[in-house]
Amino acid sequence: MRIFLTLLLAYGIGSFSSAYFIGRVFKNIDIRKYGSGNAGATNAIRVMGNKLGIVTFLLDVLKGIIVVLVSRAILGDMGGYIGGFAAVIGHNWPIFIGFKGGKGVATSLGVIFILHWPTAIICLLLGMVIFLITRYVSLGSILFLSSTPIVNAIITKEFNKMFFITTLFLALLAIYRHKANFQRLFNGTENKFGR
Repeated sequence: MRIFLTLLLAYGIGSFSSAYFIGRVFKNIDIRKYGSGNAGATNAIRVMGNKLGIVTFLLDVLKGIIVVLVSRAILGDMGGYIGGFAAVIGHNWPIFIGFKGGKGVATSLGVIFILHWPTAIICLLLGMVIFLITRYVSLGSILFLSSTPIVNAIITKEFNKMFFITTLFLALLAIYRHKANFQRLFNGTENKFGR
């Protein structure tokens, strides 16, 4: 029962869409009807500007952090993993706004940072390098998440099965959510950030 309630709480917190909320409060818009149609930080920056976009990003990261800490307090270490994943599911398919959310990258960053911050920082830097070279947020995001289970296995003394499985699924989830971006990359129509 505690596991079910923890998952429900984590999903509920994850379902709070920062981009949608900020768009409604500060711009009186539904961000899902503008730009890429995605309720996430990148689209928030493009549609609402840097300041509100960065606030959106930080709130999405904070969701992941809060959920892992709360879930750990309830269920121990296992709670951090399953709660974190549930939060990303909530971000991507939020119950409060018709299951149309973001892609989960910022929330995943918050989750991974609490689970193992050195891995989060290394992989974030890798993703940022790719982004700075290509100007494609999608490529940087995918590299960040797909490298996480591998980097963690390399830099830690003991293999953490739960971390590996959780971050592997987070990476697969991000790849799935970016499928339209991949199609545009192949077609040469993907927008570069800042252009």
